[in-house]
Amino acid sequence: QVQLVESGGGLVQAGGSLRLSCAASGRTFRKYAMGWFRQAPGKEREFVAAINWSSSMTRNADAGKGRFTIYRDNAKNTVYLQMNSLKPEDTAVYYCAADSTAYRAMIPTSRELYIYWGQGTQVTVSS
Repeated sequence: QVQLVESGGGLVQAGGSLRLSCAASGRTFRKYAMGWFRQAPGKEREFVAAINWSSSMTRNADAGKGRFTIYRDNAKNTVYLQMNSLKPEDTAVYYCAADSTAYRAMIPTSRELYIYWGQGTQVTVSS
């Protein structure tokens, strides 16, 4: 049994910053890749960023490149998403997810590869 709890969302003006946090419990956190996805009203859930189990690799979707940074603190069982230069198009519910497979040798970007999901945190960017 694994639980993921996101926090840090809120309302911010365009150009501002937010840092999302995802606290994990119930499994050996350090063995698994972690990812962030988002879903805007009327749209499919889309990949935002991911970090592999060893923190040696990260990947960002095109929409967040140059603006978003994913990192993790294994001592706290927490993964973060730092979002800078936010745009109204970033408005969505952001979800944290944990990989299904330990020590995966790639960075998973498909939601089908993730087995545990948080409840989501709302990010709203005003113009």
